[in-house]
Amino acid sequence: MSETESFKKKLPPETREVFDILWNNLTPSERQSLLSILSSFPSEINLIRRLLRLSATQFKITFGSKNNVAIVGPANVGKSTLYNQLILRKEDNAEVSPLPGTTRHNQTADVGLFTIVDTPGADAVGYTGEKEQEEALSAARQADFLVIMFDAIQGVKKTELDLYWELKALRKPHTIVLNKIDLVRKQTRMVLERVAASLDVPVEEVIPIVAKTGENLDQVIMAIAISEPEIVVALGEALPHFRWQLAWRAIVSAASLSAVIALTPLPIIDFAPLIVTQSVMVLGIARIYNYKISLARARELIVTFGMGFLGRSLFYELSKLGGIPGWLLAATVASSTTIAMGYAASVWFESGQKLSTKTLRKITSEMTQYLLEILRNLGKRKPTEKDLRQRIAEALEQSPLSRDRTILDQQARGEGNHQTPTGKAS
Repeated sequence: MSETESFKKKLPPETREVFDILWNNLTPSERQSLLSILSSFPSEINLIRRLLRLSATQFKITFGSKNNVAIVGPANVGKSTLYNQLILRKEDNAEVSPLPGTTRHNQTADVGLFTIVDTPGADAVGYTGEKEQEEALSAARQADFLVIMFDAIQGVKKTELDLYWELKALRKPHTIVLNKIDLVRKQTRMVLERVAASLDVPVEEVIPIVAKTGENLDQVIMAIAISEPEIVVALGEALPHFRWQLAWRAIVSAASLSAVIALTPLPIIDFAPLIVTQSVMVLGIARIYNYKISLARARELIVTFGMGFLGRSLFYELSKLGGIPGWLLAATVASSTTIAMGYAASVWFESGQKLSTKTLRKITSEMTQYLLEILRNLGKRKPTEKDLRQRIAEALEQSPLSRDRTILDQQARGEGNHQTPTGKAS
């Protein structure tokens, strides 16, 4: 079964129809891009939020207006908790309580790519309950996409089943989510099958989530995104930036650790201790770019790019200038070669392009100068490992490279008037 067919199985028929229309109008290259998005979409909640923010900028520039997504379902199933996970501004948070009926009115906020609407429980009874039900159904009628939510503990009772069929009758693209799956972890499959049978849908169409932690939120976001070509385009535009930002986090961690390793005697002469750190970094970057690679192959790449020789030669060259403490030079060169290797790996996994030794040397040299300037105020006395790692991590996180890799791309292309990692022209 192809990756496309596997994903389609998770979508309800109404959403699947929209996906088919989208898919049939894509060129082969566009289809490949879409598959790349599906396979590389993050699962960790903070990374999802970052991608949504990145996508929002492109979306606003290109398309302007946003679609409305309504979260609908019975009272006290976790609609407000899911809403709070998605919104960008915490001042828009919905009140959350274990008491049924906490949400009395529709509440709307920005998610970046779309507008999300939190609704009251649509299964309540009595005068107040009927008003809340009508408010929820009104939001559903106006929405472009529905997230229909149920509770893993409560299951689907008669009133909830009536609500489901009323929502289905709207013929809106939607997805079905079953919240609080963590409370029935040992019986997950049985609970999913029971709910799917009650709703008369395949079990694959019910997404088990934990709204409180964001577990499986990525599947919900993708179901929403796939229903609108504009959202898919915006995600596609944001994905390269997202990948680099995530790769940069791995590079910063490895670079700061490399500096600590360099505090040991003769670290640059004996490059071997750094290879393990860099190999793990390369392996992590490969996963970000959806590139299958083993740890052994990651190590081979580092050797192929000649980072050990590059680090040693740069260390000897700069040490002849004098005036730089040995520990400081060793730490900055170790960090810089790690950064250069991380960038080289990103380019390799993205396009298959192998950076030249000349390019890698230039990047390593400029990163070394940048870090030397940052760390000079530490003085000649060797710092603690904790202080050194923290200082380098902070310097790299504050660099423009944490947002995008334009500066490094310019250096790799050999363009003039380069910027340094501080963002200033050289």
